[in-house]
This record gives sequence, structure tokens and C-alpha cells, in this order.
Amino acid sequence: MLKEAYPYYLANEAVYANKDLKVTDKYSGEVATHVAMADAKAIDQGIAAAVNATRAMAALAPYERQEILNHCVKRFQERAEELAMALCIEAGKPIRDSRGEVGRLIDTFRVAAEEAVRIDGEVLNLEISARAKGYRGFTKRVPIGPCSFISPFNFPLNLAAHKVAPAIAAGCPFVLKPASRTPIGALIIGEVLAETNLPKGAFSILPCHREGADLFTEDERLKLLSFTGSPAVGWDLKARAGKKPVVLELGGNAACVVDSDADLEDAVARIVFGAFYQSGQSCIGVQRIYVHTTLYGKFKQKLVEKTKGLRMGDPRDEDTFIGPVISEGEAKRLEDWINEGVERGGTLLCGGKRDGAMLEATLLENVPAGCNIVEEEAFGPVAVLEPFEDFDAVLDKVNQSTFGLQAGIFTRDLYKAQKAWDVLEVGGVVIGDVPSWRVDNMPYGGVKDSGLGREGIRWAIRDMTEERLLVIRTP
Repeated sequence: MLKEAYPYYLANEAVYANKDLKVTDKYSGEVATHVAMADAKAIDQGIAAAVNATRAMAALAPYERQEILNHCVKRFQERAEELAMALCIEAGKPIRDSRGEVGRLIDTFRVAAEEAVRIDGEVLNLEISARAKGYRGFTKRVPIGPCSFISPFNFPLNLAAHKVAPAIAAGCPFVLKPASRTPIGALIIGEVLAETNLPKGAFSILPCHREGADLFTEDERLKLLSFTGSPAVGWDLKARAGKKPVVLELGGNAACVVDSDADLEDAVARIVFGAFYQSGQSCIGVQRIYVHTTLYGKFKQKLVEKTKGLRMGDPRDEDTFIGPVISEGEAKRLEDWINEGVERGGTLLCGGKRDGAMLEATLLENVPAGCNIVEEEAFGPVAVLEPFEDFDAVLDKVNQSTFGLQAGIFTRDLYKAQKAWDVLEVGGVVIGDVPSWRVDNMPYGGVKDSGLGREGIRWAIRDMTEERLLVIRTP
């Protein structure tokens, strides 16, 4: 299904410079294809090309940007199954989840096309005193200039799209570094962009060696850095980014609270999905589950039963729910964290077995504070269950984390829902569903170690544009 080799894209052009990067099938472990890797010289050329394209990109009329984005939507729809299978192979993502991500890719570009013609300014009343009589103010938003994007392995299509599509809508040229483990999706996006009439140099998509990668962060010609990935890397990049604005979408340790008035069957079904979809490799995947004592026994029984019923295997199989995690090393790390939790007093309810990069969907109970599986981001098919009695106390417990991306609350009590929204130290609170829920036109991002700034098309466009003021005096 994959091509024998893929180029990188430098100033809109496919470049088959080498075959240095081996991309593996994450289920079989075999080499699936080869990708050209960019060196420091190519990255420098990509940045220079973006700088040269700045005026031409800014000069594109909104309808022209919209046409480019609509072309992408059409081509992604036509190539949807190819994109899904590429994702299934390079990321090991179950095919149903892969198709879902392709749908989100299409949604993201479609929403960006709609927003491209809605980047408006304001009329300001400046006559606040006698000395300002006759003055009027106007603002408009203008592109910030060349942008640098670094995207992760877990959503190779959609998280790249959340950077690329707003940049085109805003009129910003860009350079993109996709994850080396999963570069194919971004390169197919590049292949489609190359079909459009984007100005020369408007985009470069450059999988690269460590040598030269610092240019994506430190080069002063770049006017914005948007990074999605681990907290350790993200905060280091921010420290080295210089004067440019930085948007960070980092890790999570998402909690879900099931209160006494919740619909038991619905909550179990949604939490099984939220904890284990795409093998748990989501920064808003359900990791900590707090259930009211009045429901706890029945909830635990049903949750364990449904978790045991999840099918694990080849991600190409239509019935597979749990595929491999991204590498055997990551699976081994999770296995060690599970064992630590049990050794320190937690109970293994189900799962826990590992075979290479395959790890069973795993539930633990009452793991003590301080264990990695409670404190850190699991980023795999593992969740921890614990009872609670007091709603205020459990909100405090949710907040006892260095992360703060999203949280889910199953309650029908309007006052409790409002209190959760007021109290929880997270970027978003989801009532009646899991924290894993997201659509691509909403503001999305975290606080604390979970990041800085917001994604979502409108918010990303805002970051990629600057406000410019016009004052007119009427004598």
C-alpha cells in the first residue's frame, strides 16, 4: 500500500535526496518504506524559501486561500482509504481509528477553508475625550510571517493539519518537521499541497536528522513556533526559541469522574473508549478514573468485563481495537509502570501482559500516589480506578497533577458541572463524556505542564496573525 520511497518537500518541490529514514510497520516490525531525510543545508533553504514567500502568501486573497484549502479537502476525500492505510501501517493505529483520523484531517481543512474568509478586524471608537474628537480607529489582522511546526507520532495527520491548515488560511509560509517514526501522513499532505498554486516556498515538509533540527526552534527568521509533543522537549524548545511566540501542546494525565447520578452503562461505554482508543496513545486519553462509592462495585465489574472483551491484534483487521504502541521500548516502559503499581499495593484488575510492542488493555485499582502510572503520562492502554465519596474532594484530587489538559465529569447536576468548570485546573472540562472528546473547531490546549496557548482553527489563526491599527483623523 505504501510507495517504495517518499521524498521530502523543499519549497513546494518533492526532493528524493536519499532513502535514509526507514519507516517500519509498527505491527510486524518490518521496514515498510524509506523516506528522504533533510540535512541542515536543506532546512536552512526551506526557511529561506519561506521568508522569500512571505509577501506572496500575505498577498493571497482570502478566497484564494479558501480555494487551496478546498482543493485539499477534495483530494483527501478521494485518497481517504490510502491515507487511512498509511496511518495504520506507520503508526500501528487500528484501521477504524485511522479512518476516524482521516475524517478529522478533512474536517480540519474544511473548517480552515471556512475561516479563511472570516479573518476580520474591528472599528474602534477613539473619541474618549475632547482631544480625540474626529479620530476613528480600525484594526485588521495580518499574517505573522514564516512559521515553524513540529508534529508528533500519535496523530500524524490531524496534528500536522492543525498547524498547516490555519497557516494557509492566515497566509503564513511554513516549515514542518514531522515525527521520524510516522512521517508518511505529513508527506502525503505535502503531495496534495504541491498540486495547488501556493506561492513558491510557501511550504517545506522536512523529516530530518538531529543535525540541523535546532533551526526549527532557534532560527530568528521564523516568527512563530508551534510544537506538539512531550513536556520535557516542549519546555526546552520554548527556552531556546528566542523572541518568537511559542504554542505548546504537551502531555496529559486525564482524569474522569463518575458521580452517583451518572448513567452507569453510558459511562462505562464511553470510558472504555476514552481509555483505550488508538491503544491509549492520546494525551487526553482517560488515565485516572474516580467513581462514586454508590456505583463503584457495579461500575468496576462492567468496566473490567468490557475491557477484557477488547480485541487486540493486527491493526489492519476491522475488528481490532488494541494495536501496538509505537515501539517495544514504550510497551516495556508501561509494563514496568504497571508492575511498580502492583508492587506498591495496587491491584491488577485485568490485562498487564506484553508481547513485543503489544500490551493488553490494562486496568489497575487503588494504586498509591507517587507511582508513575498515577503521576506521569501513561500514553498507552492503561488506566487506574479509584472510589470517592465527596465531590469537592475528588475535584481536588483531579487537580493534584502537574498536568492540566482536559477532564471529564459524568453528572446530571448542573451545580456540580458548574463547580467543576470553576475549580478544575485544566484547559477544558467535558460534562457527560470523557476528556478524550474533541472536535477540530473548538479551542484546545492545556495549563501547567500540559502546555501553552490553544489550537483549534480560529485560535491558531489568531496566533498566526498580528493586529495592525489604522487611525484616521477627520479635521
